Amino acid sequence: MNKILLIIQREYLTRVKKKSFIVMTILGPILMVGLVFAQFWIKMIPEEKQKIMVVDESQLFINKLESTANQSFTYSKNNLSFEQGNFYGTDYNVILYIPANIIDSQKIQIFYKKQPGLGMQDYINTIVSKKLEEMKLLASGIKLNQLESIKTKLNLTTTKIEKSGNLETKDNEVSMALGFIAGILIYIFIFLYGAQVMRGVIEEKTSRIVEVIISSVKPFELMMGKVVGIAMVGLTQFLLWILLSAVGTSLVGNYFIKNNVNANHMEETFKTNVPQKAAFKEMSGDKKAEIMDSFFNQVNMPVMLFSFLFYFLGGYLLYGALFAAVGSAVDNEADTQQFMLPLTIPLILSFTLAQNVMTNPESSLAFWLSIFPLTSPVIMMVRIPFGVPYIDLILSMLTLVAGFVGATWVSAKIYRTGILMYGKKSSYKELWKWLFYKA
Repeated sequence: MNKILLIIQREYLTRVKKKSFIVMTILGPILMVGLVFAQFWIKMIPEEKQKIMVVDESQLFINKLESTANQSFTYSKNNLSFEQGNFYGTDYNVILYIPANIIDSQKIQIFYKKQPGLGMQDYINTIVSKKLEEMKLLASGIKLNQLESIKTKLNLTTTKIEKSGNLETKDNEVSMALGFIAGILIYIFIFLYGAQVMRGVIEEKTSRIVEVIISSVKPFELMMGKVVGIAMVGLTQFLLWILLSAVGTSLVGNYFIKNNVNANHMEETFKTNVPQKAAFKEMSGDKKAEIMDSFFNQVNMPVMLFSFLFYFLGGYLLYGALFAAVGSAVDNEADTQQFMLPLTIPLILSFTLAQNVMTNPESSLAFWLSIFPLTSPVIMMVRIPFGVPYIDLILSMLTLVAGFVGATWVSAKIYRTGILMYGKKSSYKELWKWLFYKA
């Protein structure tokens, strides 16, 4: 055990002292904060105002299209051919052509000097459609307020009835977002640091350093020390990323607040829902607190955080042991492809099927994928926000631990023989033989 701890210490200290680790630990949060800052900054830049010349042959929309801060409408008394011929002699960016048969054809057309943004196109399409609908309603003798009173928007809530009789209301969108983010973090972590284990083994094998190390420790101790050591490196870097990113994004937020980014400007910039925002502002402090508590209480956060840590480390240890076996079986990284494919298929499959699990977290497919060790780290994290029976969670954790033990035993057998193999390409047949070699 002392030897394993020494190997863990060696792997950890060697890697955290590397310039690449320090650079990536600092660069990751900087890129994250820079992305957040850039999004705020770009949104703050005022858009180029679009001057739109309206050629309305139907005469139905004259002075009825409302200008905004980003679009202004001017109505022409000339025909389309005249305006097209003089287009570049004016300061207008766009010509909006409304044909005489707009009611029957329901088609409009825009001509431009530079490609207009989708926002402007959507605005024109929306505002013209709305005015056209109002005209049709008036022609039919129906008032707009009558139609609005008929429209119904249901507010569907999902409530689970527990065996104890308690009711638990959940927001599926919140659950989907939390589950997907947790799953993708585990997916990335396994691939990123699992590959580091494999490269570390190949590097030591090709440099023959392992021949010296193996004279003092057993192959199994060396493998376990390397896997756990790199796991600690990854966890350290991940926690530092979270801490530094949180501090950085907080500073960015304070910067924009101090520079008088008022609510009205941000509302216009981000195109938020004005009625909902106004209603939220008018709420009492207790009501706001109730809404925020309801939002954060959608998921059992202690269970979520503990499960994330467990599957975060458990998934890595499982795949890290398998990647170490692959690294010991080859002489260079190019030869790893034939062995990596069977290992990565379950992980990729779990990521691609995450959407199916989110749409039906109680299905048989979701259950078995969350129990199978090679897919459970991602799939179970996707299921947990929706509420998973504790028996399912315990069973999944036990099978992951059993899978790790089994994978470690298999990997140790391959590692013990393959770590000292040179100059011979391995095959699945060779690996099968190595499993039954006696020490």
